[in-house]
Amino acid sequence: MKTFIRLIVLIAPHWKSMLLATVLGFLTVASGVGLMATSAFLIAGAALHPPVLELMKAIVGVRFFGISRAIFRYLERYFAHDATFRVLSRIRVWFYTALEPLVPARLMEYRSGELVSRIMADVGTLEQFYLQVLAPPLVALLVLLGVFAFLAWFGLSLALALLFFFLATAVAVPLGVRALSRGTGRQMVETRSALNTQMVDTVQGMTEIAAFNRAGQQQEQVKALSSKFMDLQGRLAGIRGLSSALVGLLINLAMWSILLLAIPLVNQGKLDGVYLAMLVLGALSSFEAVLPLPMVFQHLEESLAAARRLFAVTDIAPVVRDLPGPSPEPLSYDLRVRGLRFRYAPDEPWAVDGLNFVLPEGDRLAIVGPSGAGKSTLVNLFLRFWDYEEGSISLGEHELKAFSLEDLRRYISVVTQHTYLFNATVRENLLLAKPGAGEEELRQAAREAKIHEFIQSLPRGYDTYVGERGFKLSGGQRQRLAIARALLKNASVLLLDEATAGLDPVTELEVMESIHRLMEGRTTLVITHRLTGLDRMDEILVLERGRIVERGRHQELLEQGGLYRKMWELQNELTPV
Repeated sequence: MKTFIRLIVLIAPHWKSMLLATVLGFLTVASGVGLMATSAFLIAGAALHPPVLELMKAIVGVRFFGISRAIFRYLERYFAHDATFRVLSRIRVWFYTALEPLVPARLMEYRSGELVSRIMADVGTLEQFYLQVLAPPLVALLVLLGVFAFLAWFGLSLALALLFFFLATAVAVPLGVRALSRGTGRQMVETRSALNTQMVDTVQGMTEIAAFNRAGQQQEQVKALSSKFMDLQGRLAGIRGLSSALVGLLINLAMWSILLLAIPLVNQGKLDGVYLAMLVLGALSSFEAVLPLPMVFQHLEESLAAARRLFAVTDIAPVVRDLPGPSPEPLSYDLRVRGLRFRYAPDEPWAVDGLNFVLPEGDRLAIVGPSGAGKSTLVNLFLRFWDYEEGSISLGEHELKAFSLEDLRRYISVVTQHTYLFNATVRENLLLAKPGAGEEELRQAAREAKIHEFIQSLPRGYDTYVGERGFKLSGGQRQRLAIARALLKNASVLLLDEATAGLDPVTELEVMESIHRLMEGRTTLVITHRLTGLDRMDEILVLERGRIVERGRHQELLEQGGLYRKMWELQNELTPV
């Protein structure tokens, strides 16, 4: 019940359009009832050969209800789908707004395929919440009240007969369907999610699956999930068929019951025989409103299961909370770290343990160390993907936590090892850094990153698509695009996180030249386990297990003969003197 109420509250801002669509749905069915009733009355009346003028009201009624039904049906479809798409848009925006603050800290335990399934399939399931769960019972209730009053005018027994079969069709059959399909909707949502997740993993890992000859095993897993999903769909199809048969039976029983009750009234002179067909066919056409009801509980179960999966994500508290209010203006762009300590979980060791250093504005600081030393954790803390537990980080003499996340990240450019390029054009990927940049700005940034000539050689230049994750480009070209993007952003602080990792030595040297141009005039923090080009750094910090074990310039650290010297020798395959 709690999930249902939360879902209602979520879509409540669009109640006006949903109410309008519901009223139009009622008017559509009511016009159908009116059309059948007046048509039956017209035919029955015409059989008595009265003057044509006596039939004019019925003739006008048939025309009116025939035209109004078409108009109301069109308007009902229009406003119902308009309301549905508005609700769907609201749910998507709501989910993304709740999801964004959770990245990356709170979403590490979720597989990407599972998140895609929740964003696409679960949100898509809620698309039908109004059309298939909320609207049909409301329309049916309004139709029941209207037709009950109409029949009661001619005979209360007729109205009560309609009420019995209407409730049997609208309540008893759906409850029976619910009992037969209990849990099936939830299983379908979960199985569909598992299948989508498996398919995403299969597509993303296609190369590894083929390389290790695991295609058969992966295919069996997909086949098993597909079979389970098809079995659930088959079960629901069978239940739908049974419910349709029951509904048809009850509708026909309702028609015959009203007919059998009305005939004695005609014989007793309490009812004019000309109304007999009108009452029976009018009551029969009113059951159009209950046709969607048998599957309401099934759709409700699916919707609630999908909503619970979405709420399970959105209810997670963000690790980092954005403070309201204006951000301070940094007095400078120096970075100061004092007594910094951080760990990812209370039962885990410190990833960063008591760091102290100062990076003056415009200087270059490199942080090196073996894998797991805490280097990338610093990038996460500087960008406030996580918040540190002890100590402080300040930018321009203001604590990082005093800045809003948007303002803080406006001051910082980042180039990482795994540059993400969207399946879009070169131009669109570059404009992520500065959407309003002009053509000359774009080209100048590409020239400084030494990639302009390559872009010009592409079939469509800057309008060439780079493929998903930029697979049409080499590793070096992707990194140069990342550098061009950072140049275009022109932020005062630059973070480089393993920006040349994975590149061959020649490409690495070429990219490093572009990186050094990018560093000019910027406060630069270089995170790397590669020691190429560090002789240009103003200071180097060597981390081990989250602590600074050595610090100094490149030559000084080599002369000390410590961890930095060992890393240098391993990288360059030198023999110690």
